[in-house]
Amino acid sequence: MENACFNNHTIGFRTSVDLAQKQTFNTSPIAGSKRSHAQIFGQNSVSNGSVLADRTNICLGNSFQRPTVSSSGKPRLQASEIRSVSSTGSQTCVFSEYSQRKALAATPGPTQSPLLSLSHPQYGLPETLVRNFSSLGINAIYPWQSSCLLGRGILSGEKNLVYTAPTGGGKSLVADVILLRRVINDPTKKAILVLPYVALVQEKLKWLRRVVDGVRKDVDSATQEVEQIPKWKKRSDHRSVRVVGFFGGSKARATWADVDIAVCTIEKANSLVNTAIEESTIGDLGVVVMDELHMLDDDHRGYILELMATKILSLQQEVQVVGMSATLSNTELLAKWLDAKYYQSKYRPVPIEEYLVYDNSIYAASTSSAFFKTASQLNSTHQKPSTLPSRSILPSDLKELQKPVINAVVSLAIETVRAGYGALVFCSGRQGCQVDALIISEAMPAANETSTDVLDRRKQAMTELRSLPVGLDPVLEKTIPRGVAFHHAGLTTEERDIVAEAYDQGVLKVIVATCSLAAGINLPARRVILHGARMGRDLVGPAMLRQMRGRAGRKGKDEVGESYLCCEKTDLEAVTQLLEAELPPVESCLTPDKRGIKRCYLSQDQEISLTSHRALLEVIAIRLAVHADAVNDYIKRTLLYHTMSKDDLRAMVKLTIEDLLASNLISMDRTGSYEASLLSQAIVASSLTPDDGIFVHDEIQRALRAFVMDGEMHIFYMFTPVQSIGLADINWPIFRTEMEGLDESGLRVLKYVGINPRFVNEMGNSGKPLPERSPTEITTARIYRRFYAAFQLRDLSNELPIHAVAKKYDTPRGFVQNLAQTCHGFAAGMIKFCERMGWGMLTAVLEHMSDRLKAGAKADLLQLARVAYVKSRTARVFWENGFKSVRAVAEAEAKDLVPILMLAQPKKSKIQGDEEEKYQLKMMVKAEIIVASANRLWEKQQDIEVEGEL
Repeated sequence: MENACFNNHTIGFRTSVDLAQKQTFNTSPIAGSKRSHAQIFGQNSVSNGSVLADRTNICLGNSFQRPTVSSSGKPRLQASEIRSVSSTGSQTCVFSEYSQRKALAATPGPTQSPLLSLSHPQYGLPETLVRNFSSLGINAIYPWQSSCLLGRGILSGEKNLVYTAPTGGGKSLVADVILLRRVINDPTKKAILVLPYVALVQEKLKWLRRVVDGVRKDVDSATQEVEQIPKWKKRSDHRSVRVVGFFGGSKARATWADVDIAVCTIEKANSLVNTAIEESTIGDLGVVVMDELHMLDDDHRGYILELMATKILSLQQEVQVVGMSATLSNTELLAKWLDAKYYQSKYRPVPIEEYLVYDNSIYAASTSSAFFKTASQLNSTHQKPSTLPSRSILPSDLKELQKPVINAVVSLAIETVRAGYGALVFCSGRQGCQVDALIISEAMPAANETSTDVLDRRKQAMTELRSLPVGLDPVLEKTIPRGVAFHHAGLTTEERDIVAEAYDQGVLKVIVATCSLAAGINLPARRVILHGARMGRDLVGPAMLRQMRGRAGRKGKDEVGESYLCCEKTDLEAVTQLLEAELPPVESCLTPDKRGIKRCYLSQDQEISLTSHRALLEVIAIRLAVHADAVNDYIKRTLLYHTMSKDDLRAMVKLTIEDLLASNLISMDRTGSYEASLLSQAIVASSLTPDDGIFVHDEIQRALRAFVMDGEMHIFYMFTPVQSIGLADINWPIFRTEMEGLDESGLRVLKYVGINPRFVNEMGNSGKPLPERSPTEITTARIYRRFYAAFQLRDLSNELPIHAVAKKYDTPRGFVQNLAQTCHGFAAGMIKFCERMGWGMLTAVLEHMSDRLKAGAKADLLQLARVAYVKSRTARVFWENGFKSVRAVAEAEAKDLVPILMLAQPKKSKIQGDEEEKYQLKMMVKAEIIVASANRLWEKQQDIEVEGEL
C-alpha cells in the first residue's frame, strides 16, 4: 500500500494535478465548431462524453469561426424556426420569407400635385422653415394633410379643428404647420401645445427647436421694445421663435412674456391659461393645440384638459383650438363641443399586417372574426379548429423557451433581426421587460455576425451610460453588446434617451418596453411583438392596443409593418374579442359616476364629482364667471353638457355651488355674485384640487403653530406631493430603520404630522398593505406615504446620488428621479400657495429648500450647482478639490476637470483598452461642457453687476 504512493523519482504523495499533467489525450480542438441542430435541441441525446467525441470529429474546413457563448459562459440560446403551413395544415420544409415585399401604390408627391409641397404659396410658410422641414426628412405632405390644412378658415385661424389619423399617419405635422404659421406671421400671438407626458414634451421640444432654427418672425415694431431690455437679458436674435417647455421638474424659468410657443403638460397648460386670464394677457394667445385628445377620458387628468379647453371656449377671444388623436371614435361629437371642423383619415404611409400568435401557431388577424368562433375549439382537446394558421413556430426543448409565448416572442424577434430590421417588444411590467431582454439577447446573432461599426457604436452607447451619474445598469451591460435593451419607467430620463437614440440609429435591434411606451414616446419598428395583452393584471384597452400595434412600420424604411400579439391559453377568448372591439367613445370626466374618480357624498342619495368642484372653483377664482348666469354659460361650454341629461347637470351644478359655499371656499353677496375666498385663490394658483388644497391648508396651519425649524424633515415633508400617484410603495422595514435614525428634531416632526412609531413597527412586522377604506384611513395613508417620500427627498438634498437613494430605499432609480421632478413642480405650487396666503417666511424657506432639491446639494454648493453636470455628489467633489465657485470652474482647463469627474462617478465595471480610452474621452467632452456652462454663468453675472452700476 505504501509503495503505491511513491515512485522511483520523487518522494512524497502524487497529487491529482501531477496525475493530470502526466495524462495525454488524443483530441483535436473544437474552437469555432458549431453544434448541430440535433445537439442544440437535445435530439438523439447522448452522454456528455459522446457529445465531446462527436465535436472532435467535426470538420472545420478552411474557415474559422469564433465560438459564440454568453458573457456568463452559458451556451447561446437557439431561437426556434418559423415555418410556413400549407393549406392542408402540414408544415413545409421551405422556410417562410420574413415579410411580403409588395408593390405598394406610391403616395402622390409634389410632381403630381404642387399642393403637396409645403413651399406652395397657399401655406404661407417662410423658405427657411420649409428648408428646415426638408432637412428633417419632410419633403412633401400627404393628400389628406393638404386637404385638412386647406380647409376653409384653418390656416387663417378662424375655425377650430378636430382630426384623427392612425399612428404614424402624419397627425403632428398638420398641427405644427398651423401653430408655426400663426406665431411667425403674427408675432403678437403665442401658441400652447399640450401633450400628456413629460417624455413627449421633451421630445417635441427638441423637434420644434430644430424646425424653427434660423426662422425669423415678421417683427418690425419690436426693435424699440428690445432697446429697453437690459443687455444681460437680451437674446442674440429677438426675432427668433422662442420654444419653451413647461413640465414638472423643468429648469426653465421663462414667463408668459418670454414665450412664442409653450410646449406643456396638461397641468402646466391649465396653469398658464389661468395666469393669463388673471393677468388679462390671454389676448396674446392665438392657438392651442391638444395632442392625444383622447386623454379627455383619462380618469386622473382628463378633466383638467376639459377645464382648460372650456375656459378658452368661454372667452370672448379669437383663440383657435386644435385637437388630434389616433384613437377617437366620436370625432363628430368632440367637434361639436369645440365648435370645430372635423377631419377623419385612415391613411397609413406604411401598411400594417397584424397577427395573433397562440400555442406556437401564427394566425392572420384579418381572420380574427373566424378565429373568435374557433377560440373555444382551440381551448378544447376534443374539437379540431376550423381556422388554420399561416405559419408555425417549432417548439423548443430549451428550458428558457419551453413556454409557447416566450418561445414565440424570441423567435419572432430573432427572425426580425436576422432579416436586418428592428423589433419592439411590449411587456406588461418592468421585471418582465428585463427578463425578456436577457433571454432575447442570449439568442441574438454572434459578434462575428455583426459589423465592427455596429459593435463599436454599442460600446459607445455603453460608455455614455457609464458616464451618467447613475452608472451602467448591470442588465443593460449584458444586453447592449448583443443589440438588445429594455426601456421602462425604472430607468432615468437620461438612460431612456440613450437607449431610444441607439435604437433609432439602428445600433440596437430590439427594445423591450412596458405598454406605457406606446403612448409615451415615438419609437417605430418594423415588427411590433406583444408579450401578452395585459398591463399589469388587466387587459389593455382597444385604444392602447391600437397605439402599440400602430408603432409597426417606419416611413421611408419599411415596405410594410407587422404586429404580433402572443397570448396565453387563458386569455385567448378575451384577446380575440379585444381584436374585434371598437374604440370606446371619449367621455367627460366631470361626471360623478366616471370610474376611478373620487366621489363626494352629500347624503345617501346625493353624489357629486370632486372634479366639478375644481371646475367651478377655478372659473370663480379667476373671475371668468362670477354669477349664476355666467356659471351656467360656462357649463354649456363643457363636453359634459353634450353628454349628460340637462336636468341631472343642473342638479349637479346646484349641489356643487352649495357645497363650495358650505366649505367657505366661495361666498355670495346680496347681488348674487360669487367671490372666491383667499384660500380658494391659493388653491387655484397652486393648481391643487379643492380637497387637496384644504388638506394642504390644514397641514400648513398645523405646521405654523409648531414648525420644527432646527431640522430639515418638516420642510421636506411640506413639499412632498399630496397625491399618492407617482409615489413609491412604502417598504416598512426601511421606514422603521429611517425613523429610528432620526434625531430629536426629526422625532418631533413625527409627532406633529401624525406618524405613530408603533403603527410603523406593526406594519413592518405584518407586511400588510396600508388600510384605505374610510376617509380617515385615506388621510392617514397619505401622511405616511408623504413622510416616506420625504426621507428620500432629504437624502437627495444632502448629496446622496439618485442611484444610491434608489438602492437604499429599494426602489427603481427612475422612480426616485421622477419623485424629485414631481416635487419640483409641487414645491413651485406650494410657494404660490404660501404667497397667496401671505405666509412670506414659509415661502422663503420653501424656495431655499426647492433650490437645494434641484441642486441635490447642501446650501454651500447652490451657486456651484448652477453649472451643467455639477450636481449632488459631483458638486461636493469639485468643492473638495478646490473648485468652490463658478469663476474657479470657468477659469479651469477642461483636462484638469476629468480626474475630478472620474472621482465623482459611481463604482463602474472593470473596463480597459479601447473602452477605457472612450470613457476618458466622454469625460473630456463633459468637462468641456462644464467649463463652457461656467463661463456663460460668470459672464452673465458680470453683466448684471455692470448693469447695476450704470
